[in-house]
Amino acid sequence: AAQEATPEANQDGAEDQAQDGLSQEVVEAFRVLPGQKGLKLWAPPDAGRPEWSVWHDPDEQLFIASAFKGFVLAECLRLEEAALDPRSDTPLAVQLNARLAQQLPLDEAVFSPDATVFNPPNLTGAVSLRTALEAMISHSDNTATDMVLRHVGSERVQAFVEEIGLRQTRIPASTRQFIGYIFGVADWQATTWAETQGAGGTPRPILNDTITMASTPADLVSFYARALQGEFFRYAETLAVLRAILRLADAIPRSMPLGVSGFGKGGAITFGGSNALTFAGGMYVPDRWVYFALLLNWTDDEVGPDSAIQGQYIAAAKTIFTLVRNRLGA
Repeated sequence: AAQEATPEANQDGAEDQAQDGLSQEVVEAFRVLPGQKGLKLWAPPDAGRPEWSVWHDPDEQLFIASAFKGFVLAECLRLEEAALDPRSDTPLAVQLNARLAQQLPLDEAVFSPDATVFNPPNLTGAVSLRTALEAMISHSDNTATDMVLRHVGSERVQAFVEEIGLRQTRIPASTRQFIGYIFGVADWQATTWAETQGAGGTPRPILNDTITMASTPADLVSFYARALQGEFFRYAETLAVLRAILRLADAIPRSMPLGVSGFGKGGAITFGGSNALTFAGGMYVPDRWVYFALLLNWTDDEVGPDSAIQGQYIAAAKTIFTLVRNRLGA
């Protein structure tokens, strides 16, 4: 059920009233969507203003599609940051740029579908780590994602997620293994590029106990509220790179109004009658941070495929973000 936090006592009663009304309007904008929904937005207390939050089934684990790639980005930057030497005469930003310039192999071992940047199987060679990270976030390139996962190690990303207390968040070993699994490939751990191009067997559900992309609104908001403030990093230089790459997500210009700075990662899938649209991250309205997760799962039997719902989802997200900008911004 939808809930909203009650603002603490504040000298500005008009602002309290505005925040109370905002919660209801946000829930109403999201509630019109069909299917299974999970929502959370949270603005921490700031400059004497009370915290504000609204949520709908925040602890419900849902399929998040490519929104899991934000966790991969954060852990990759943590790995590269660990190699920096603060005692060196070389500035930390220069050291980090050098780490991000290291070359990753682009070959058939990492080819994965839905890769509009690296365009498998037509491109091979070597690509900088920064380029792979940017492709993973800006265009949700699955080949780029598997390059980064091979570099970092999916076990390391999952361990990071668990270490920071996200108990209902799960990331796949690779996007190719996940695709092989849901396609019904018998030996899905060893899925080949060719096997991702056609049906392998009996399809399996996208949300499962074997290999999936799953989280909750509460987990995602908890992650971004800390990641975007640098809690998981040692140096400001690393945080700057995280924010710069998360600003590239294509979901931001599609759903956020002018006048805010958006950071995050979205996701979408249509497979076997199951669908998902997701977007999670943070937005900075003038003088105020707000963290968000908008998750939607549904089946074709309920309402139809992705193309019929995507416009409604984007419209609802834009309405919510515009309300937040207008009511919580300076």
